[in-house]
Amino acid sequence: MTGAGATPDRDPGLQPERTRLAWRRTTLSSTVAALLAMKTSLHGGASAAALTVCALCCALWLGFLLVAHRRIRTLSATSSPPALTPRYATTGALLTVALAVCAAALVF
Repeated sequence: MTGAGATPDRDPGLQPERTRLAWRRTTLSSTVAALLAMKTSLHGGASAAALTVCALCCALWLGFLLVAHRRIRTLSATSSPPALTPRYATTGALLTVALAVCAAALVF
């Protein structure tokens, strides 16, 4: 507390922990989406198009996994981690959207 009636000081260790856990949850969700997309693409048999979609889903998932793992390590390394750079934020968002579009294309 900084004074009588003041709000308590924020614990700087909680925000990086919550962010790290959010990255882990997003990675798990991405893994499930990639696996379901691959399962759907191979459901009718292993055609050239299905194998191409599987390879694309795997590549997108691995790319997101690398971005997420890097951020998780950065958040765990220090008590006051640096902000996520726009380059990595954009890369993570684009990989997520691309995986979602790939999975949606399989459904239609």
